[in-house]
Amino acid sequence: MERADPQVAVYTGTFDPVHLGHLDIIERGSRIFRRLIVGVGINPEKTPFFSIEERIEMLQIVCQRFPNVEVRSFHGLAVCFVRSVGAGVMLRGLRTVSDMEYEFSMSLTNQTLDPEIETVFLMAKVEYSHLSSSLIRQIAAFGGDLSRFLPAELIPVMQKRVRQHLQLPNPGIFPNRPD
Repeated sequence: MERADPQVAVYTGTFDPVHLGHLDIIERGSRIFRRLIVGVGINPEKTPFFSIEERIEMLQIVCQRFPNVEVRSFHGLAVCFVRSVGAGVMLRGLRTVSDMEYEFSMSLTNQTLDPEIETVFLMAKVEYSHLSSSLIRQIAAFGGDLSRFLPAELIPVMQKRVRQHLQLPNPGIFPNRPD
């Protein structure tokens, strides 16, 4: 078994879609660790809006500016993925007190599964502490302004997917949308 490298971290999630809160954790993590791997996983309790391939592509687009960040998919337990890439740290973002309770329980479980893997938490910046991918999907479905929630290059992607998903006509639904 490969030794866990404490300078390599993995940030896992479903990223459906990746939003500015995720991107903030990725940027800050890329400054802390020599290498950061963003692991795009499958949560059996969720029905994804985007395929895993689309989520990976979106992350690759927005992470291009971070030379030490790599995007990969994984299946199964996150802690096993962390071990498989030789990382020594799981990076997690915390938004709310309810996140803290869930993440605390998860980190204790992961520590039991693999005591060599440490969990490092980064607090969300105030402007991102309320963000969730499900909230962003809802805002998009009702034609809301996504510019304060999503990276600019992903807004048209999200709007297109909403139109496809809801089978909405293009004109008039998103008045400020570039064609």
